[in-house]
Amino acid sequence: MHVEVYQAKADFFRTLGHPARIRVLELLQEGPLPVRDLLAQIDIEASSLSQQLAVLRRAGIVSAIREGSTVVYTLATPELANLLGTARRILTDMLADQGELLAELRAEVT
Repeated sequence: MHVEVYQAKADFFRTLGHPARIRVLELLQEGPLPVRDLLAQIDIEASSLSQQLAVLRRAGIVSAIREGSTVVYTLATPELANLLGTARRILTDMLADQGELLAELRAEVT
């Protein structure tokens, strides 16, 4: 692979590297949502949500469609939902391993 491919991958994961963006993507897994519904489910200011949506839109991770005065967002590709599911499983496994280590450490103390 060329350095450009690695850079593109790094940029992609960097784009995902914000809690509000992850939350937006998780909500959009269920289907398209208008901005007002996203805002109601994410505890951030409207201007901050707008900035995060703009980052995701510029990166091509979400798509926006205007329906009258409402802007509705959707995942650009269903594979993003798969990626989030995979990340959840990896984190679950990692935390389970940490829980086992914590239990072993606590057992050593007693």
